[in-house]
Formats: sequence, structure tokens, C-alpha cells
Amino acid sequence: MHVGSGRRSVLLASALMGSLALSACSGGSGGSSAAGSEARITVTPGEGKEVELGSPISVKAEGGRLTGVEVKDDKGQKVAGQLTDDGSSWTSEGKVGPQTTYTVRSTAKGGKDGKGKESSSTATFTTKQAPKLNKLTNTPGDGQTVGTGMPVSILFDNPVDKSKRAEIEKSLKVTTQPKVEGAWGWVKDWSGQDRIDWRPKDYWPSGTKVSVNGNLAGVDSGEGGWFAHNYQFGFAIGADHKAVIDVPSHTLTMYENGKPVGDIKGSAGSPVDPTRGGVHTVRSKNAAETMDSSTIGHGNEWMLDSKWVTHLTASGTFLHSAPWNQSLGVENNSHGCFGMTTSDAKRVYDFLPIGSTVEVKNTSSTKVTDVGNGLEVWQESWDQWQKRSALK
Repeated sequence: MHVGSGRRSVLLASALMGSLALSACSGGSGGSSAAGSEARITVTPGEGKEVELGSPISVKAEGGRLTGVEVKDDKGQKVAGQLTDDGSSWTSEGKVGPQTTYTVRSTAKGGKDGKGKESSSTATFTTKQAPKLNKLTNTPGDGQTVGTGMPVSILFDNPVDKSKRAEIEKSLKVTTQPKVEGAWGWVKDWSGQDRIDWRPKDYWPSGTKVSVNGNLAGVDSGEGGWFAHNYQFGFAIGADHKAVIDVPSHTLTMYENGKPVGDIKGSAGSPVDPTRGGVHTVRSKNAAETMDSSTIGHGNEWMLDSKWVTHLTASGTFLHSAPWNQSLGVENNSHGCFGMTTSDAKRVYDFLPIGSTVEVKNTSSTKVTDVGNGLEVWQESWDQWQKRSALK
């Protein structure tokens, strides 16, 4: 690929594992220019098999201008990079990944105007193996259509050191169509794992397309962990469906595009175990589930089969069928969930997609739901949320 005096980008690629043999046109560490050329090409890192992690790839032309740079890893994937305006150097957009072999092919012409003799270089190097690899799990999944309250949520399988969070955050980018304001925030997941979420300032407009890019290959996450791959996924925002539970009236109201489209009577939490207030986000759903009292700190009090279960908090605030409850619509006597008839629970289950919101109003509960207890990003104001960024 030939490049001129302006900036040019090469396609983004993941860092993968393997090895290639080194070849340079004239030999020498990091590649060299052809004999008699006015331009000398230098590649950093230089050739070798135990190259340190954590640095970008750079190509420089001394006494001339670069006319072409192509970098590939051992799986044939191209590495993105930028050429300076004067053509004197090229730098990769990301860093070298662990245990990966890179081949760098470059051409240059001598003289400041780049009209001299042409030189070329082929340099190959292999990076060290990381002591530990850090991987991530993203929510939503690639290609999903979700509700208007869904955050971008990235869960790391190994700890992320606080000193490394700013660099990781800078390596993550959310692009939306139409443009939507939002921010990253660091969260401790209910599981105890580190997590970073991106939430819009306000709820998503229906029809928004969202793309997430993580240029993480070769980034140090601390505690011996490194990222080996870049990540990319996208999702869409579906219909504007929400629900509001008014605890004293035992009523869940469904809203579409801001207008009420149906009321459902049920039973919220009792005065002893009141339903948690605030705006919750639907995190998952199950068509059938066994309600086990031991999972919410009530020992072996009950083991009940329920259908059409919509999960809010990770600690056990659900919307579900409660055919055993004879006081639906009359008394709030659950252990924190909102119980309904089986047919009504299915209506709610079908109406609320994952990522939609359920607001609980007028509850006696004083518990503040932690953001990591599910996808609870709407429990905080926009000002509070922004303070979670490592870049503030």
C-alpha cells in the first residue's frame, strides 16, 4: 500500500499468536535501506524473538520520505497506523500484542521532497508471552436489539489496576448514529469483578445504532495481565418500552413512547422486604425459573416454580408470575419482587425487552441499589455517573 504526504490509516486488526522468519532487504536490526539509497528505514521494535510488550510499532525514514508501510501479524491481519504529514515516520494506532509475530514492509525515497532513490525494508519481530491474559465479556451481545435504558457493559475476567484504568478507558470508543452524549464509568460488578459501563446522558432514542471499538491489544491491565485482542461489537436500540410500578396502588403501568398502554395489578414487597426504588434496567429474562429463598438470604423458607421472570437487580428483584399469592392487587406481601398472575407476567415479559427500564415509585425501601447490582446505571444522576470515569 502506497501513502502520500497526508495521513493514511491501515485497517485495524487483532493481535494473534504465532511466528514468522525474519527477512530484511539488507540485513541489520529493525530493517535497513537498500545499498546506496539516500533514505534509511528504521523499524522499532527492532528484530528479535522476545520483544517487550506495551509499545507501538514505529517506522522512520532518515534522509527521505516513507512512500509505503504495511504491517501484518502472523495471521495476516493488517495493523492500523498513521503517517506524519512530512512522511518521515509512521506509528501504529495500537500497541504490540503478546506472543505475536509482526512483519513490517516499508518503502521510502531519498531527499526531503521524496524524489530520490527508492529503498525498501522488511523486518520481523516476535513479542513476549504475557504472564496473564485479560479477556472481556460485553453486554449487549453483537447484533442485539435492546431497550432504551441499556448501557454498554464490559466485564473483565481479571482485575484491572486503578493506575491502568485511564489508558484502558482511552482505548474504548462508542460511536452512535445519531450522535448521543454519554460517558464511561468504572463499576464493581455484583460478582466482584471489575467492569466499565458506558451510559447515555439520557435514555437512548429509539432506532439508534451503536458501535463499540476496543483498541486493547497490547494494553497492560495491571497485576500481570495484558490484553491480546482488539474488540468490536454493535447493537441497535429498539422500541421505547418502559414500566412504572407504584407500590401503594399495587400497579405496574406499561408505557410506549411515553404514553400508558396498560395497567397490571400485582403485589410488591412487604413492609418488611419492600421493593427497591429508583430506575432499574432489565438485565435478563427466563421463561421459567425456580424461586429459591436461600439465594436472597431467607434460608429454606420456600422453593417455588415461576414463569415469565424478568430480572432487574442481580440480588433478586424480579417481575414474575406468583400463582400462589392470593392477594395480588390488594396487598404488598412479597419479599421484594413484583408478583402477578401468570398471564399478566407474560404480558410484561413480552413487552419489556432486555435493556428497558422499570421505575419503582413510592416504596418504603431506603436501600440504595449499587450500580454493579445488575445494569443499574440509572440509579445515579448524570453528575454522579461522570465521576466514575478514570479520566476525570
